[in-house]
Amino acid sequence: MLMQKRFEDSLGEMAEGQYAIGVWGGADSVGLLRLVMELRPDLGVRVVHLNHELRGQESEGDEKFVRELAERYRLPFTIARRSEIEPMLGKRPANKSALYRAIRFELFRRVVAEHGLHGVMLAHQADDQAETVLHRLLRGSGAAGLGGIAKESRQGMLRVVRPLLEHGGAEIRGYLKSIGQDWREDSSNQSGKYLRNRLRLVLGASPEVSAALIDVANTMRGMKRWVGEIAPVLAERFAAVELEGWPMLLAMESGKKWLIARGAPAGELRPKVLKRFVEFVTDAAAGATQEFPGKIHVKRRRGWIEVRW
Repeated sequence: MLMQKRFEDSLGEMAEGQYAIGVWGGADSVGLLRLVMELRPDLGVRVVHLNHELRGQESEGDEKFVRELAERYRLPFTIARRSEIEPMLGKRPANKSALYRAIRFELFRRVVAEHGLHGVMLAHQADDQAETVLHRLLRGSGAAGLGGIAKESRQGMLRVVRPLLEHGGAEIRGYLKSIGQDWREDSSNQSGKYLRNRLRLVLGASPEVSAALIDVANTMRGMKRWVGEIAPVLAERFAAVELEGWPMLLAMESGKKWLIARGAPAGELRPKVLKRFVEFVTDAAAGATQEFPGKIHVKRRRGWIEVRW
């Protein structure tokens, strides 16, 4: 079950510093901003808003709302438009959700670097965690993916912190109502054409399922740490027998680290791919060469595994 935790405790765990804070206008991001202002006035914050330019006047209204909110409390802010940031991307993800996420993080990286900040705060909360785990379950994610959203992570050199992961959306809205703070509602969240929205409806009607999914995430993150610590480390050229006899989960983790070190993109190393790598390494009948994400050609010769350059 989701443990009840005070906002004071969650915000109190954050290290001192100067942070960008993503504010889109919805209850979660506005709640995070107001909570930081109230409970951690020692933290320096810079409001960052990306106008995704996807919902016409609603997007313009969100931008205006965030600008006025920052000005009201005399907070420094950066507001950018998707059309300004997208051309700055290197590789553009084909998936739209991944593309918009990449644009947001490109903006965060630039703001953090330009203003010498310690990282970015995002307002993901417990409902988001449950939705993420359920979504990944439906996609057949492995143990690592079922760990869900991390409270603190890195996107390259960018530090990302999510102080509200142990609080639900209803609790955050209750806080905003108690201080008389309004927020914006995104009408696209009501659309049934998006899988996320359909999952949200299911979980909203079954809070016990949400709690169970959050427990799954907590357990899987612990398992992921353990697997990362105990999985064998493979040399650039290694004997195939080194992976024989290991549980598949540990062998896949070793393979993942080895492929990433050779240049494979981590996001494309799904469980199916890693299982194929382990089977290729441990089964001489699997062939002499196989290609893996990132155009990594791995060869097996006389019981030794290495990249074919």
